[in-house]
Amino acid sequence: MFAPHNPFARTSVGAQRQVWTGYQREFYFSNVASLGLMCLLKALQARPDDEAVVQEILHADGCRAYVYHPGDGCRIIGAVLHARGTGALPAIKPLPRGGRRGRRQGSALQLDLFAVG
Repeated sequence: MFAPHNPFARTSVGAQRQVWTGYQREFYFSNVASLGLMCLLKALQARPDDEAVVQEILHADGCRAYVYHPGDGCRIIGAVLHARGTGALPAIKPLPRGGRRGRRQGSALQLDLFAVG
């Protein structure tokens, strides 16, 4: 579900890099579980500080996701999923990968946000 109101939906890469660098420290010291934080910081580092981005906030069952895109709603720059407080994140299940028979390949991981269970 989308957050009811996000007063900072339109923001900049530089502002979000600063915010998430602070959250990185806060999450570490407060034992907050998160996924994608380092990937988001790397993605933001590769872009100009003054580039405009849109922040979407979604939340469900004690978790919150922040998704960033350039405003078109299609191309994702990066995303972070974190638990509220010291709660846990949903389980990540390995997905089978296609390939040639007899050849063993590693499995990809995907977070199932809609798992019932």
